[in-house]
Amino acid sequence: MKNSLILFLFSLLIISCKPPVTEADLAKINGYWEIQKVELPDGEKKEYKVNETIDFFSVKDQKGFRQKVMPQLNGTYLTNDIKEIVKISKEKGTYFINYATNYGKWKEEVIEIQDSVLILKNKNNLEYHYKRHLPFSIK
Repeated sequence: MKNSLILFLFSLLIISCKPPVTEADLAKINGYWEIQKVELPDGEKKEYKVNETIDFFSVKDQKGFRQKVMPQLNGTYLTNDIKEIVKISKEKGTYFINYATNYGKWKEEVIEIQDSVLILKNKNNLEYHYKRHLPFSIK
């Protein structure tokens, strides 16, 4: 029993030790991101196998936009030209993406960002797990 408890605590420590997001990491947000799953506060997960739309981020000097786009079979993307204004801020050592549209404002905490992984958390503690979208073509 004691060994199991030690192993559990050690595992918990390893899992919770993600490197902090740095300002240099923020450049990795640029590009196309496809949602993989949403984790609810109670631990339940909603998996996304196929996505009709993906998110495109374009950020420079911590300002830019996010836009929903639809990948096409020829490798291009369709869009409706609606863009959410994005500003990245830092509060108490944590980075946030602040969104603004004509209809509202909200923000999401940047939990993790790597070359092919993006995890964001909203005010309702929903975690959005994204993977880097790779364009495809049937040419």
